[in-house]
Amino acid sequence: MTYAYPLLFALFVWWFGTGLVLMLDGLPRRTFRWSMLGATVVLAAAYAGLAQTASLTTTAGAYAAFTYALLVWCWIEMSFLMGFVTGPRADPCPADATLAQRFRRAVLAILYHEAAILVAGLAVIVVTWDAANRVGAWTFLVLWGMRTSAKLNLFLGVRNTAKHLLPADLAYLASFFGARRMNWLLPFSIAIPAAIAFAVIAPALAVDASAHDVTARLLVGALLALAILEHFFLVLPLPATALWNWSLRGRAQRAAAGG
Repeated sequence: MTYAYPLLFALFVWWFGTGLVLMLDGLPRRTFRWSMLGATVVLAAAYAGLAQTASLTTTAGAYAAFTYALLVWCWIEMSFLMGFVTGPRADPCPADATLAQRFRRAVLAILYHEAAILVAGLAVIVVTWDAANRVGAWTFLVLWGMRTSAKLNLFLGVRNTAKHLLPADLAYLASFFGARRMNWLLPFSIAIPAAIAFAVIAPALAVDASAHDVTARLLVGALLALAILEHFFLVLPLPATALWNWSLRGRAQRAAAGG
């Protein structure tokens, strides 16, 4: 169970955290400012927690830093999906735009969001990088890198864009998705992270690995493996969003009510 607990914990927080953000985004618009206010309080607590646990080389310290970094990421996702931090352009891409024009417009559509990720990530790194417990920094870097990869793959074109998950106010973003079932980048987006995941997890299996190192490596490696799975969902003919049906009911009700 030494190995099972970190893997199960990463799986649970990935599933529940994603569902919670989708659920809050599916509530009426009038609730968004309160959701963001609460999320911002949690964000401040998460940074304080990262600072407190930066020197803890214990199993609990690894779990805590992992969770705090995920809470920072949840704030980023909520601020984007609720339309608070997006970009300077909020119009669909013309159908006749060239690839370069579409890329430029796509960047402008999410520019503030990307800047928020950069600032939040640098803050996580500053708080944790020179410390003994770097789980928070590595967790954020995995989320940052794999989400950037997913965005690029959506831009180039994949089978499953999950564009139905976009809020009505951000529906224009679907115009930047490529119209292909597969693209040249996706194999690299899976193979390279898979090699990194192996390199992260393998030392955790060594007999002389400390409890903190085992937990830290399994948490970060499991999160990376789940991000790889999400990349497979982009091209496989599977209803991956069924995993979060419990969190999407409010979105369906809001769409039916036209709000």
